[in-house]
Amino acid sequence: MDYGICSLSNVPVRSEPSDKAELVTQLFFGECYQVLQKEGNWFQIQIASDNYIGWIDFKQHFAVTDEYFLEWKATSHPRSLDIVQTVSSANAVTPVLMGSILPFFDGINLRLGHEKLLYNGRASNLSTEYRPAFLAKIATTFLKAPYVWGGKSIFGIDCSGFTQQVMGICGVQLPRDAYQQVALGEEVHFVSLARTGDLAFFDNDESRIIHVGIMLDNQQIIHAHGEVRIDQLDHYGIYNQQRKRYSHKLRLIKRLFPVK
Repeated sequence: MDYGICSLSNVPVRSEPSDKAELVTQLFFGECYQVLQKEGNWFQIQIASDNYIGWIDFKQHFAVTDEYFLEWKATSHPRSLDIVQTVSSANAVTPVLMGSILPFFDGINLRLGHEKLLYNGRASNLSTEYRPAFLAKIATTFLKAPYVWGGKSIFGIDCSGFTQQVMGICGVQLPRDAYQQVALGEEVHFVSLARTGDLAFFDNDESRIIHVGIMLDNQQIIHAHGEVRIDQLDHYGIYNQQRKRYSHKLRLIKRLFPVK
């Protein structure tokens, strides 16, 4: 079995083995994956953190051993907190984006396959419990990030990529898509009881979950819709004050961090 890790800032993951195929997600620096099959110049991969499947260009594959992959999966890793930072070796400097995984980071160095790299930016603290103020700070750092289908970056992100990245930095690994994320957590039955960090889900006329956002204080929601923005939420849905209309119909609210 072949395994790899993302050694670039991010790598497009596509629905089919073609540069013209739909972008379904992105691999971020430090994310491991398993190679499922090869077709021409493309590798079909399964991302280790969320089991998402897609295709990457073989030229962007960075191989790791079975032993490294298994150790990576068994270990919790900090994430980068800087919008853009770098990792460096004696031979190269690589940009990394906020939310990137820092494999086996010891406060100074990280280990990417057999390579040891230096990282001197800010990193998440794995021992820190849920803190609403920290979660809100991370979420609002993404404000004005443009919406890009399949994106997970502050330079282009979709609604479930946004929730996955914010929650990942805060220590909760979510599945990739909104319809998968809705299966987690405990339901909050009234909007008035929602608190910072709860996830609000929205459906269409066919009752399919099509959108997700993160609750903030005072019934506000931060979500990726055209851009990452803050709107008001009520029992009906998201109200866009600029357009004077509702943009999304509320289905339910889920809580991932238990009340203590």
